[in-house]
Amino acid sequence: MGNRGSKQQVDGRRQSVRGRATATAVPKDTKKAYEMLCERLKELSALGGISGLLGWDEMVMMPAGAANSRGAQKSALAGVMYDKKTDPTLGALLETLRAAPAGALDPVAAAVVRDASKDYVKATALPKELAQRIARLETDAYPAWVKAKQASDFSIFAPFLKEWVEVNKEKARLIDPSAPAYDVLLDDFEKGLTSARLDAVFAQAREGLVPLIAAIKSRGAKLDDSWTHGEFDVEAQAALCKKIALDLGFDTEHGRLDVSVHPFTGGAHPTDVRMTTRFKKEDVMEGITGAIHETGHALYEQGRNLEYDGLPVNSALSMGVHESQSLLWERMVGLSKPFAAYLLPLLKERFPATFGSATPQQLYEAENTIREPSLIRVESDEVTYPLHIILRYELERGLMDGSVQVDDIPRLWNEKMQSYLGATPPSDAKGCLQDVHWSAGLFGYFPTYTLGAMYATQIYAAAAKDIPGLEDKIKAGDFAPLKSWLNVKIHKLGSLHASGDELMTAVTGGPLDPSVFLTYLKNKYTELYKL
Repeated sequence: MGNRGSKQQVDGRRQSVRGRATATAVPKDTKKAYEMLCERLKELSALGGISGLLGWDEMVMMPAGAANSRGAQKSALAGVMYDKKTDPTLGALLETLRAAPAGALDPVAAAVVRDASKDYVKATALPKELAQRIARLETDAYPAWVKAKQASDFSIFAPFLKEWVEVNKEKARLIDPSAPAYDVLLDDFEKGLTSARLDAVFAQAREGLVPLIAAIKSRGAKLDDSWTHGEFDVEAQAALCKKIALDLGFDTEHGRLDVSVHPFTGGAHPTDVRMTTRFKKEDVMEGITGAIHETGHALYEQGRNLEYDGLPVNSALSMGVHESQSLLWERMVGLSKPFAAYLLPLLKERFPATFGSATPQQLYEAENTIREPSLIRVESDEVTYPLHIILRYELERGLMDGSVQVDDIPRLWNEKMQSYLGATPPSDAKGCLQDVHWSAGLFGYFPTYTLGAMYATQIYAAAAKDIPGLEDKIKAGDFAPLKSWLNVKIHKLGSLHASGDELMTAVTGGPLDPSVFLTYLKNKYTELYKL
């Protein structure tokens, strides 16, 4: 999704791109050059769809004994895609189009050239030796992380994290030596965003959330969600979740809903979206929220604009924007009072022993209970979750700029957990080793989770202004108006805009504003916890 760089990156590579492509003839006419570029980009998109389908099958349908053959297939396909992504002719076409006269490209074509150019820079920036080093490190670091987590001993993983820090610094320098290393890495996931902008956004969020959480802990009412736990037939859960996904607007003519160990949404194309979820016998609510979350991702994919099929402008703008669509449906809709009124009759029908005498208010309160203590990111609630992300961001950004040393991670992690969330992890396994991301070198990924939550609140507020009686419609199970609004305002725009801030301005009238997120949480949880 967010795999684009800065304008300086493209300009900085012009001489090398030109040098590689001098022997390749490309049309001088802007229209013909653009048509040739689109042909190549659409072919790459189709190959990416094949890769996506292979990945879905591997997670959902593939027999275990096929792992080796699937690995060979994926490796062969990756090689073909790499050659096409780095083809000098592609670079020459992009060079020609970047030099086109002002106004020669319409806004869509200009966005295609902008994003394809950034992709090309990143694809051609790394020498073979560094690419091979990264591949080896990915292979070696994951089992080291697993071993370290099992032993709850960060020192086992530390050498591999140190190497990831050095590798990522070198990668960032090669892509754009003029930008801070963390900004270059961040752009892979949230294009157009800088660490300076993120510092300001997260500082505002932190300053608003820490006192809210402290107030809930010290003087909040006691909410109870224990009554929602029990034993729930998995097949009945699956049928319920399918109904909810269909009610929200998931199109089974252009998608599938399956079960996997780790829920995800993938597939090959907007007309072939593969959504998966999972269920726990003892916790029906986790299956429901997970299904709603993945449905949000799937609706974004199914809503993409096929007029620009196969072109970068038709892709999701960023991981944060994609996450905004899943979290908008999961939290703004799925954890709301109106949705509790829609959901409760469905639960009573299927699980009367647990939900038969419940009220919508009781369900609403149970769904929104704050976790205490909030130690594990993936198990946390919408109030404490952002601080888990901010903590990780501050540490990984520090690793990139040198203000944080790898060996200090356990201590700094625990200090920040105590300061932000009032809880100190009892072990490395439940602290700095709980996430897999750093074992894959994914610096810049974590912020997108909370950016998505912030985007979601701002987008939903705009939708509520535009759609009369939105909450009454949700209560009645009429989700079509909201889905249609999102199709027009978010999904079909794809990557037309250069950043999340630009998209927010177009959709909501202003850039990302953390105060909207904070106001939503403060109002909701002040009422829930009777502060």
